[in-house]
Amino acid sequence: MDKDQARSWLATALQEARAGLREGGIPIGAALYGADGTLLGRGHNRRVQDGDPSAHAETAAFRDAGRQRSYRGTTMVTTLSPCWYCSGLVRQFGISRVVVGEAETFRGGHDWLAAHGVEVVVLDDPECAALMREFVAARPGLWNEDIGEE
Repeated sequence: MDKDQARSWLATALQEARAGLREGGIPIGAALYGADGTLLGRGHNRRVQDGDPSAHAETAAFRDAGRQRSYRGTTMVTTLSPCWYCSGLVRQFGISRVVVGEAETFRGGHDWLAAHGVEVVVLDDPECAALMREFVAARPGLWNEDIGEE
């Protein structure tokens, strides 16, 4: 995948992450793009806002996309490496590619996805990393809750 295209799509996920932060939630955003480059769905982590532990950014984007006949050829773009739950969603529905804004703050399941045939593009985006660093420093308890740490 072309890195310029990936960065362009990441901008949508970053808008979502910022929206989540403004709402008092965890600043993780995602977007699902079709094989033809059409934006199918977008969303952000809403665990805090909705009191729903399953309301991750990737699941929000997936739900926003609505039912698709097939997810082959689609790309999930996320500001942070997907957790195991969201990595499972990618595998379950055959999403072909995952673009990761950053994997420094949290190293989720993207290596596992790559080992199972999903194309993974890690952008090491400084804006994504700074957003998460600032959030973790400001709200460590909420961050630890999100990643399942005591």
